[in-house]
Amino acid sequence: MERHTYQTGIIGNCAYLAHVNLNTNIDWLCWPRMDSSFIFGAMLDPGKGGEFSILPSGDYTSKQYYLENTNILCTEITSESGRYRITDFAPRFYQYERYFKPLMLIRKVEALEGNPRVRVKCQPVCDYGSGFLKAQRGSNHIEFLGCEESLRLTTNIPMSYLFEGEHFVLNEDKYLLLSYGNPLEAPLNSTAERFLRETTVYWRTWIKHSNIADFYQPAVIRSALTLKIHQYEDTGAIIAASTTSLPEYPGSGRNWDYRYCWLRDTFYVITALNHIGHFEEMEKYFSYVADISFSGDYRYQPLYGITGKKNLVEQILPHLNGYLGNQPVRIGNQAYEHIQNDIYGQVLISMLPLYTDHRFVFSERKDSTWWIEYLLSKIEHTIDEKDAGIWEFRNFANIHCYSNLFQWAGCSAAEKMARTIGNEQLAEKAVALKNRAAAHIESCYDPVRKVYTNAAGSQHLDASTLQLIMMNYLDPASEKARDHLAALEKELKTPQGLFYRYLHSDDFGKPKTTFLVCAFWYVEALACVGRVDDAVREFQNLLQYANHLMLFSEDVDEENGSQWGNFPQAYSHVGLMNAAYRIAMKRDVPIFLSK
Repeated sequence: MERHTYQTGIIGNCAYLAHVNLNTNIDWLCWPRMDSSFIFGAMLDPGKGGEFSILPSGDYTSKQYYLENTNILCTEITSESGRYRITDFAPRFYQYERYFKPLMLIRKVEALEGNPRVRVKCQPVCDYGSGFLKAQRGSNHIEFLGCEESLRLTTNIPMSYLFEGEHFVLNEDKYLLLSYGNPLEAPLNSTAERFLRETTVYWRTWIKHSNIADFYQPAVIRSALTLKIHQYEDTGAIIAASTTSLPEYPGSGRNWDYRYCWLRDTFYVITALNHIGHFEEMEKYFSYVADISFSGDYRYQPLYGITGKKNLVEQILPHLNGYLGNQPVRIGNQAYEHIQNDIYGQVLISMLPLYTDHRFVFSERKDSTWWIEYLLSKIEHTIDEKDAGIWEFRNFANIHCYSNLFQWAGCSAAEKMARTIGNEQLAEKAVALKNRAAAHIESCYDPVRKVYTNAAGSQHLDASTLQLIMMNYLDPASEKARDHLAALEKELKTPQGLFYRYLHSDDFGKPKTTFLVCAFWYVEALACVGRVDDAVREFQNLLQYANHLMLFSEDVDEENGSQWGNFPQAYSHVGLMNAAYRIAMKRDVPIFLSK
């Protein structure tokens, strides 16, 4: 079977994300929010998903690349008549003391060689492909109306060519500006060029203000840029992926909607942002978590909508064919109903830099005692409970090693925070709960195999327990840590350097693809125990599983390296960033501090 990779790159401005295919089509774009219906969704159904393509007459070849250190994507098309470039971007820059990030997609089309003849098709849809928007012709624009949506395409391409689907010679730069809601009320050409210049400057400045070690810097930079545009800046939420229902492997039925914020990944995301010195994004994310916390519910959900919405009722859309025919297509995610008890610890550890990093002024936080008390009480109520675990098993619960590890780590963080603010009573409560969590973790230890299993009373191994080493529950220098890592390596690592989450059957049978973030956790664990050369080798090996733009999926097929699962997966990129940082620290690689 031929290796499958996703043929798209992404653009975004922290208000929306869009996928641009190598074939020039906008394959995926949800407006007005990241979790709204798609306007273009050919990724899930080429027939019902609409189209926004800029194609030549006849056969062609294409290539894609990002403008260096930006989220601006170029697609070059070569055909018999000539060569041209499409520059796609979502405007983002600082203006009027705030970030300008409109629901606006700009496509610049310029001839590079010869006299290329092109045809532009723009046919947006609404209500997840239930209907096409109606096009109304203006003098220099098209209005698209229907399903309560209002889009405008402003362009210097003759309207007749667009409406009649005619090819035309690209003898000057052409601009296509698609906007949602408010139309452009400014000169097209000069405005598009100004937005392109200012957006380029914005992204390059953002990277200059990042602390990135001199270890595979280009890969880390691309991952940082990818993570950045997965943050919905309006609320601070960070989504797992911009897509829904891309299968974990063909025919699996494991097709999930990932356009939500998983609190269980808070610590990894915050750690990655902290490593590169981006506090603004961290603080926005803290605010999002705080807003959820003040809702006063007894427990956290595993995931929330980007505005903190709780009910993410899962629905199947039977009218869509699905990615490469893989059904079902789902919107919503039933996992919001699950019990995952690692979340409280995740949030507590994520708060720790606010109290231990002197770049934050913790005395400004008047609610410190309330926060620590509130989260410790949640751990106290759930510490002896069975849960669905990190992988969100739908039909069975256990005392999971990973859940208790993060309760242990959360209590350790709470102890440090309580001592920082001088509250000894809170510190003692944190220590008592930490000891209870440790007892549950130890109930998962198999002394014969010298490994921690996934849950109390279970024989199954799970890659999430690699975190016992990274979280310093196990001393990385100890024999116990090395034995645990060796046992996981022996059972879950593939000859290709990939890593399974687990190999036992779950609600959908046995997994058939590896989970990429687990492979990056493995790299981190190798570095932690001092096997740094192994860590470097395994890190280098994993880079081959990116697509043509260094974007990573959620899942990888062991047999042929195919990319599967939602794409790009923010947490795969977070895993890469944290693994690179861990190796850099172990090797004393210089970090280029922000300018």
